[in-house]
Amino acid sequence: MRESQALAEHTAQIRYEDLDDAVVHVSKNSVLDTIGVMLAAGTLGEGCKEFVNMALSEGGKKQSTIVGFGVKAPLSMAVFANGSMTHALDFEDSHDEALVHPSATTVPVALALAESLGNVSGRELIAAVAVGNDVSCRLGLALNEDLLQYGWYTPPVLAAFGGAAAASKLIALNPGQILDAFSLALCQATGSAELAYNPDSVIRGIRDAFSAKAGLISALLAKRGITGFKEPFEGKAGFFNMYAKGNYDRLKLTNGLGKTFEGARVSFKPWPSCRFTHSYIDGLLELLKTHHVNAADVEEIKVVVGPVNKVLCEPSDRKRHPVTAIDAKFSIPFVVATALTHGKVNLDHFTAQAFENKDVLAAAHKVTYELNDRLTRKDATKGFVQMKTRDGVFSKAVEFPYGHPEHPISDEMLVAKFMDCATHTAKRISEKDLHRVTDLILHLEDVKDIREITKCL
Repeated sequence: MRESQALAEHTAQIRYEDLDDAVVHVSKNSVLDTIGVMLAAGTLGEGCKEFVNMALSEGGKKQSTIVGFGVKAPLSMAVFANGSMTHALDFEDSHDEALVHPSATTVPVALALAESLGNVSGRELIAAVAVGNDVSCRLGLALNEDLLQYGWYTPPVLAAFGGAAAASKLIALNPGQILDAFSLALCQATGSAELAYNPDSVIRGIRDAFSAKAGLISALLAKRGITGFKEPFEGKAGFFNMYAKGNYDRLKLTNGLGKTFEGARVSFKPWPSCRFTHSYIDGLLELLKTHHVNAADVEEIKVVVGPVNKVLCEPSDRKRHPVTAIDAKFSIPFVVATALTHGKVNLDHFTAQAFENKDVLAAAHKVTYELNDRLTRKDATKGFVQMKTRDGVFSKAVEFPYGHPEHPISDEMLVAKFMDCATHTAKRISEKDLHRVTDLILHLEDVKDIREITKCL
């Protein structure tokens, strides 16, 4: 069986009953975590309000909730608006090896679609998110090329297929129709790497609006009978040949289908910044705690980075004094300085006022970097921190930063993160409703109708 057909049949056949407890557990956490960051992004995410206003200005049927605003819009526009908020704070889950943020697309697609369909159960939503996340993560794991070198930014490209899979699952497409949906997604999946070189642009933050809408529309068109390609992934001009020059690992794409779900291997973010910065935050905080060091006693902090993470350190002046939230989140000097100064990194540290904090700016000038050319993109979530103080030099290598499955965040911490994010929502949600949402999602397998959740948002 060819790869495209295998993924299509996998998507069509999987049921909630096929998922083990770990997959169900992580899928529920992904739903909770993604909704939480969407709630906060409604006010803190650069550019998100413009997407919401556009969705509402279109008029039309009030089918699906725009999360955190207490209003409804037509399905596709609600997905568009909600998708703009999932990555805007860079706080949603990520797959550290596949280098994709799977839930940033699957959750807004599945949630809005389930609401519009009505009578969709929590078990159906879990299955849709699980298989959608599995598809996008497997595509990322299979890549043997860094798409950045060809001008593509990988996460939103991969995410469109995950969104298409999640939507296809909920509307019960057959394998042939799912191939059509993947084909239609291929014709829309894009993400220019130019966004990585323009720190003043907000496109890096709101990018998943486009992949979410593309995934949804692809599945809906396939349902209407629009035919696609037999080999959207491995074909002559399919995904892997078009984006990666045909350099991919077929086994990683299809091995263990139906048994291993890569979405269960996502990392949940403790800090609202680029995942590639987390090992350095983690390492520094661990050094401060272990050696009982005060920030004032730190003379220099050196980080070791590979070619991929070099862009998180340069240009040095801009990285030490960012002027936009997205630039700050992609700055190792700034986030490390923030961790040193405050002993933590949270949403309040990425505001215009925070960018002028004199203590943080002074600390950022203590951060230097050393380039290790042997580190590849697959090593980008790992890090090494060396801290020079008045009393000595201390170092820490971090292989699995906090939030990784090997260094996990507890369910209690994820609930606390959700509640903190909810304090920033555009329309106030009562504490009673917030607790109801968390309880419903943590017991999602028992929910009979997803509208029980969305009516609280």
